[in-house]
Amino acid sequence: MGILRAILKHPEDIYPLLKLKVAARYAEKQIPSQPHWAFCYIMLHKVSRSFSLVIKQLPVELRDAICIFYLVLRALDTVEDDTSVATEVKVPILMSFHRHVYDREWHFSCGTKDYKVLMDQFHHVSTAFLELGKHYKEAIEDITMRMGAGMAKFIYKEVETIDDYDEYCHHVAGLVGLGLSKLFHASGKEDVASNSLCNSMGLFLQKTNIIRDYLEDINEVPKCRMFWPRQIWSKYVDKLEDLKYEGNSVKAVQCLNEMVTNALSHAEDCLTFLSTLRDPAIFRFCAIPQVMAIGTLAKCYNNIEVFRGVVKMRRVIKMLRFFFLGLTAQVIDRTRNMADVYGAFFDFSCVLKSKVEYKDPHVAKTLKRLEVILRTCENLGTLNKRKSFVIKSGPNYNSTFVVVLVVLVAILLGYQSGNRI
Repeated sequence: MGILRAILKHPEDIYPLLKLKVAARYAEKQIPSQPHWAFCYIMLHKVSRSFSLVIKQLPVELRDAICIFYLVLRALDTVEDDTSVATEVKVPILMSFHRHVYDREWHFSCGTKDYKVLMDQFHHVSTAFLELGKHYKEAIEDITMRMGAGMAKFIYKEVETIDDYDEYCHHVAGLVGLGLSKLFHASGKEDVASNSLCNSMGLFLQKTNIIRDYLEDINEVPKCRMFWPRQIWSKYVDKLEDLKYEGNSVKAVQCLNEMVTNALSHAEDCLTFLSTLRDPAIFRFCAIPQVMAIGTLAKCYNNIEVFRGVVKMRRVIKMLRFFFLGLTAQVIDRTRNMADVYGAFFDFSCVLKSKVEYKDPHVAKTLKRLEVILRTCENLGTLNKRKSFVIKSGPNYNSTFVVVLVVLVAILLGYQSGNRI
C-alpha cells in the first residue's frame, strides 16, 4: 500500500522510473564477466546508489576507469569515516592508500554493511585497477595520494574558518573534480578543465552533502563528525550540536541559510564547467549530480527539518529491487543538454528565492547569489521552451489514468515477485 500511495501521489514519477529500470537492466548486461570486474560493478551499484547507472552508460574504457576511481575513493573515504578506527592506525593508511591500490593482496577491515564488504575484498578493486591504461592509473594514484594526505591533515585539524572549510572540501571533493577531468582527457574525449572550475564542481556537491547530512554526522557514534565551519555556526550557538535542539530553531535556520548561501557561491562555476563539455555521456555524468545538488539546496534552505532528520530529495518507490528518488528519476531523465541544466538551475533557484525571508540576516547576500544564477540561466534564452523541473504539489490526473496506472504497477510488481531469487 505504501508503494501504491506514493505512486498515486506522484504519478509523474512513473515514466522516468520505468525508463531508468530499462536502462538499468541494459547496463547490468554490460558488466564484464571476470570475477574482479563483476565484484567492482556490483559494489558500485551498492555504494553509489543512482549514480552507478550514469557511470555505466559512459564509454567502456572510461566507464571502467571511473568505476575503479570511484571505488578507490569510496574505500579511502570509508577509512576516514570510521570513527572506531584509532587515529594512529587511520592516518598511516590514509597517507599510503595510493600505494595499496597496486597490491593485489591488501585489504583493511573497517566500515559497515556494503562498505565493509568493499574493504574486506578490496583485492578485487586492486586487480581491476592494475588492468587500466597507464594514464588512468597515474591519474587515480595522484588524486588518491593528494586526497589521503588532505584527509589525514583534517584528522588532527578541525574546520574552524571558512578557508578551512574550503580546504577540507577541496581535499575530499574538489580533487575528485580534478581527477575526473584528467580521466576525461586520458580518454581523448575532453580537454583538461581549469583547476578552479573542477574544484568548484566538487565543492558544490560536497557542501550540499555536508549541509544535508548535519544530523547524521553530529549523531555519529562513537564520535560525532563536525564539518560546518566554526566561523559560521559560532555566531548562532556555543556548540555545533546545539543547532539540533528545538529551543535554538530560529538560530539554527539562520545558520543553515548562511551555509546554503556559502554553497551557492560555486554554482556559476559549475554552469561554466558543464558548458565546456562535448561528449554527451560525460556531460550527463557530470550534470546530473549538479542538478540534484541545486535541488537539494532548495529543499534544505530555511528548512528546520535539516535538524530533525536527514533531508533528501523525495523518495517514492521501491520497485523491482531498484531504489530511486522520484524527483531524481525526473532529473536523470530530463538532463540531456545544457539548456536542460540552465532550466533546472533556474527553476530550483526560483524555488529557493521564494523561501527567502527578508528578516534573515544574510538575505542580501543570498539574493545576490541567486540573481547571478538566474541571470546566467536567463541569458541562454531558451527557458520558455522547456518543461519546468519544479513539481507541483498534489495529484493532478483523471480516473482513467489511475486505473491504467494501478494495473501497470500490479503487473510490474507481479513480475518482480515471479523473478525474485
